[in-house]
Amino acid sequence: MSANLNPWRSNRPNPAGSVTVEQVSKNYPGAQRGAVVEALQPISLELREADFVSILGPSGCGKSSLLRIIAGLEQPTTGRVLLNGTPVSGPGTDRGMMFQSYSLFPWLTVRDNIGYGLRERGLAPAAQAAIVDSYVAEMGLEGFDRLYPVQLSGGMRQRVAFARALANDPKILLLDEPFGQLDNQTRALMQEFLLGLWERHRKTVLFVTHDIDEAIFLSNRCAVFTARPGAIKSETRIELPYPRHYTVKSGGRFSDYRARLTEEIRAESLKSTQVGPAFLGT
Repeated sequence: MSANLNPWRSNRPNPAGSVTVEQVSKNYPGAQRGAVVEALQPISLELREADFVSILGPSGCGKSSLLRIIAGLEQPTTGRVLLNGTPVSGPGTDRGMMFQSYSLFPWLTVRDNIGYGLRERGLAPAAQAAIVDSYVAEMGLEGFDRLYPVQLSGGMRQRVAFARALANDPKILLLDEPFGQLDNQTRALMQEFLLGLWERHRKTVLFVTHDIDEAIFLSNRCAVFTARPGAIKSETRIELPYPRHYTVKSGGRFSDYRARLTEEIRAESLKSTQVGPAFLGT
């Protein structure tokens, strides 16, 4: 990849923030005794330092399962995940995960939500306050930091969630449809906000979304999953230079990526719903 597409990518072996997924599969117990549901076929995927990779695919194809395995919240049925060459055995502060539901503690203020992980690590109060102050400022939350999540808009709650995820300085951000509950206008603004964070903090990001335009706009690579059991059907390099302005969405190259990915995902969605083209009038 050329420097203008991802200027932070490192050539060092096992750089900070590298993730290697080696033949990871996942099965779950079925509804009947002894039955097994295969969620993920063996998957191999590599993310290098400061990559921004999005995963697209039909519902139920195992996208979120893969994120949870990388986060250490679930164990793979087969295979392993390496973070900077070291096998992942459980959750850790080197990975920050965000969900669609924000997952903020409603009984804690903005400041206390951001500083939650810092307190759990036993960081000195003065150090906690300094880190929280810096993220309150960066996220534009001055004047709102003593409020509770219920008093905030959806976009502001999401900024608090980003601040909490970043406060522990993780190497990897695992984002599971973080903008799914936002209206279209707020979602577009949060996409630009996330790009700005990525450019400043140079984290490695794995991002799950159903929104094709969102994936193209944010990512330097998009992986399309097959219908369940999920496997990687294709990987597309998004060769649009950073920094990206929202007007890139109206460009011809963006439209070409959209058309290609839409066709790939549509084919897998038809398989997952078992609805034929004739039924859909195509």
